[in-house]
Amino acid sequence: MIQADLSVVLPEIILAVYAMLALLAAVYTGKDKLAATLVWSTAALMVALAVWIATGGNGTHEAFGGMFVDDGFARFAKVLVLIGAAAVLVMGQEYMSRRGMLPFEYPILVALSTVGMMVMVSAGDLMALYMGLELQSLALYVVAALRRDSVKSTEAGLKYFVLGALSSGLLLYGASLVYGFAGTTKFAGIIQVAEHNHMSLGMLFGLVFLISGMAFKVSAVPFHMWTPDVYEGSPTPVTAFFATAPKVAAMGLFARVLHDAFGGAVTDWQQVIVVLSVLSMFLGAIAAIGQTNIKRLMAFSSVAHMGYAMIGLAAGTEQGVTAMLVYLAIYVTMNIGTFSFILMLEKDGTPVTDINALNQFASREPGKALAVLILMFSLAGVPPMLGFFAKLGVWQAGVDAGLMGLVVASAVASVIGAFYYLRIVFYMYFGSGEGEVEIKGSPVLTLALMGSAALMLIGVVYQFGIDGAAAAAAATLVN
Repeated sequence: MIQADLSVVLPEIILAVYAMLALLAAVYTGKDKLAATLVWSTAALMVALAVWIATGGNGTHEAFGGMFVDDGFARFAKVLVLIGAAAVLVMGQEYMSRRGMLPFEYPILVALSTVGMMVMVSAGDLMALYMGLELQSLALYVVAALRRDSVKSTEAGLKYFVLGALSSGLLLYGASLVYGFAGTTKFAGIIQVAEHNHMSLGMLFGLVFLISGMAFKVSAVPFHMWTPDVYEGSPTPVTAFFATAPKVAAMGLFARVLHDAFGGAVTDWQQVIVVLSVLSMFLGAIAAIGQTNIKRLMAFSSVAHMGYAMIGLAAGTEQGVTAMLVYLAIYVTMNIGTFSFILMLEKDGTPVTDINALNQFASREPGKALAVLILMFSLAGVPPMLGFFAKLGVWQAGVDAGLMGLVVASAVASVIGAFYYLRIVFYMYFGSGEGEVEIKGSPVLTLALMGSAALMLIGVVYQFGIDGAAAAAAATLVN
């Protein structure tokens, strides 16, 4: 039994053991001199694990008495998390090295956070859920405050920690209520108790607190308050990390809890998710309009995009989960490209985040400007970019689930949100005056920018099997 358990959790064990060995090796040898090497080796291991998970597993396997579940849904989410984390690590390495803020702990903390995310999407028990969530969160609190000589970075880490502790308290209180009324912490036991019209008031309160705690992790309104400040204050490579892998893990955990533990009571939680989705889409669309800092703009963009992804979750169907997974895959790709561009922007060695500095950028860098245009159009959901088809998928799932009002609201929010994406394009091509920005891009950043933009076009014709893999993953969760 123990041997079988170890085989199921082997990817997590490998990454955790690697992180601990790397920590020991760095402490007793070159310390920060090894940071760049650790970044590349960590990213290489993550990609190798992603390939292994994507090609090696099938069926559903459990470990530790059902506390850890390895199924198609978990494997899909883990591959996205690992690839997203690896890409962001490699993208930020040169940026952080030049500014003297690449400690050897950074890639190790990212690796440990990724282990937590992998546990989150495989959780089959409230205890495993909390362990994964806290491992992810504790590492993220530290990397947010990585730049110790920056007041904003320290403030970002402190705000994230305080508000994260509050959300953990909400989630734990909800978990204790669910345990008290269900008599078990395992999702397989909870789902037998949590059926529509049979859920006690205490169970319902527990579910609401659980949803509140998880909504914080996906930056859903009204639990989004940490996002703009943390995105702005954190070092840009860390912000890029926040915007990619943790979002996938949190949405994966959301879907896992709602379908595996409360799948028999869809009508009880559907309306809560609908409200969170609508609030997130509209606040993300409207609040970003007044932003001139591109990192704060991307923070509100992430709030809105999680609202769109939650349409698939609110549908409560297999089709909805499929649409949500496809949306997350496309969202991660768009963010990798967008943040690779943000990492390139500087003036006299200082990072530039003011969008007004992009005036006439296209006249100096036409190729990169075109790539950014494609990404902005895709983020806005303008056809024929792949971002439009991501929204179309969740809209179809919403309509089929009878959530026409939610779909109409999301279309309105999408039109409002298009303004601030298109404003960046306007500045690049038609802005008045010469923008005060230089491009300091490494080949890695250029490849990430051009590659993600190309995928937004190529993906319309050929999605590289993502849609089929997402459908197979959703089928293992919703049954």
